Amino acid sequence: MKRLTKKEEIIMNLFWEKGPMYVKDLQEYYDDPKPHINTLSTQVRTLESNGYIDHESFSGSFRYFAAVSRQEYSKMSMNSLIDKCFGKSYLSVVSSFVQDEKITLDELKELIDRIEKGKDK
Repeated sequence: MKRLTKKEEIIMNLFWEKGPMYVKDLQEYYDDPKPHINTLSTQVRTLESNGYIDHESFSGSFRYFAAVSRQEYSKMSMNSLIDKCFGKSYLSVVSSFVQDEKITLDELKELIDRIEKGKDK
């Protein structure tokens, strides 16, 4: 799946937070000046063609809903970032966190302990 643009991410966040809705309902969550309904409709259809959103039909109108959870998208984004920036090396990611002092060695040891304890179960 391709990465979301900023505008697409706004739309997806609304679907993740508010649940299924029609495009006209989606428009109501925007501050003024609200995007044109046709613009939103195009963006929603693009998200649908990319597999992020799906729809169900009610009396000739489409009610859209997220086809990908926020967690699934986060995981895909993280994997893509690691692939591109760290040559698919999760070890490089962790090493970078330690070097940049985003995680301490003690925290890393605690994480290793948790993982080892989880394997015993």
